[in-house]
Amino acid sequence: MSAAGSPNPEYVIARVRARRGSLFGDEEYRKLTRMGPAEIARFMEESSYDAEINALGSRHGGVDLIEYALNRNLAEQFDAILDWSEGSLYDLIARYLRKFDAWNVKTVIRGVYTDAEQSAVETDLIRAGEFDDRRIRRLLEADSIDGVIEVLEDTVYEEPLRGAYAEFEETGVLVPLENAVDRAFYERLLSGLGGDEPTRQYESFLVAEVDFRNATNALRLARSGAEIDPAAYFIEGGDLFTRSSLARLAQNVDELVEYIGDSQYGEELGPALRELAEADSLIAFEHAIDAALLAYGDRLGTIYPVSVTPIISYILAKERETENIRAIARGKEAGLSPDEIESELVIT
Repeated sequence: MSAAGSPNPEYVIARVRARRGSLFGDEEYRKLTRMGPAEIARFMEESSYDAEINALGSRHGGVDLIEYALNRNLAEQFDAILDWSEGSLYDLIARYLRKFDAWNVKTVIRGVYTDAEQSAVETDLIRAGEFDDRRIRRLLEADSIDGVIEVLEDTVYEEPLRGAYAEFEETGVLVPLENAVDRAFYERLLSGLGGDEPTRQYESFLVAEVDFRNATNALRLARSGAEIDPAAYFIEGGDLFTRSSLARLAQNVDELVEYIGDSQYGEELGPALRELAEADSLIAFEHAIDAALLAYGDRLGTIYPVSVTPIISYILAKERETENIRAIARGKEAGLSPDEIESELVIT
């Protein structure tokens, strides 16, 4: 549909709810961890991925087939949601789906930085945002970070990336560039929302997402021990931290964990914090953060069930399914055991 007309959340939510019921559950993931890539592809062919597996099966095989099928299915699912949506609902969903433009920019930058093959980078792209095929192709053909920035000259990412480029050249690490992309995305996402109570409730979900991202970044910096100014990687728009409090708390992991546990997110992030303390694993914490955001979105969606939040919750759930299946396929290719693979999954 389009941004014209009146919003139609009832219709879109009904369609999304039907699709959410077909998402893989914990038992399906455990089955997949005990299969090889060919078996995983056959399992997917008997699910909602049948069209993509059949369409791509003659050109790809193994993990490549799984990767391409996942990304195509994800893009088609989200394009369908936009096609169903009208008015301000369309605008809100389109804003959120631009996260995949940010993902693609960071993926291309990492590919240039590591001198990866263009085909390998393309496999990781998710064409579910605003960028058209021509811009995606130009990004893939860029042979330098500066070239990537030139391709983005008429987007919200150009100025922040140019501002971060000097620090990238000085340090030789990608963190300044990646953080510049994230900050540009969230600034645009949160600008000028306003509106009725359901929209304000959706905004509280976005604020939580920013808070969770800042918490993860702070813990990464605290664990790294590197002499990096945490304030430089602060994302505006959250409630949990200020720039100065993030810089202070990132100096001490225990103090940071206690601060998060005592915050308004203590209930949602309790399991994540316990995971961090027990396993001493930042990866496990990040997975638990993702699970907490899913649960938080679902809970907010029950307060105003006829709003954009249940739709965004489905987008997150579908994204997690894609990432879980990808992690399983790559883990099998790398020779990991089922238990090792399962530890890499986000399961709610």
